[in-house]
Amino acid sequence: MATIHFKGKSYVQNHHLTLKYHHLVPNSASSLTDKISLHGNLIIHGDNLLALKALLPTYAGKVKCIYIDPPYNTGNEGWIYNDNVNSPMMQDWLKANAPIDKEDLARHDKWLCMMMPRLKLLRELLGTSKNTEGTVSQ
Repeated sequence: MATIHFKGKSYVQNHHLTLKYHHLVPNSASSLTDKISLHGNLIIHGDNLLALKALLPTYAGKVKCIYIDPPYNTGNEGWIYNDNVNSPMMQDWLKANAPIDKEDLARHDKWLCMMMPRLKLLRELLGTSKNTEGTVSQ
């Protein structure tokens, strides 16, 4: 099985496990219906890492399809995405490797560090798991 190696991977490999669960609280002022429910269509405003963790108690293993459109941080659009990860260890690593600019290949490592915890939570929502060979199965 192919694996990907990048700087900081060991810091974020289990970052998703350290996040506390948050309760989703409906905002009636922003709702288009009087019947507010967390079991229908949802629009969640907030940090996507925290939102994914908040969805797990209700939706773990129940999601059939996920579409994500992450920032790709190619450096070609005149901006660099703020690859902020909340882990103190990751923050220390990021500071030690700053500044990251368009010419610094480590920005891709930082992007992977930002994406890995999110992808692990997405996998839990999909209900995929690792089998004994280490490949992803459903």
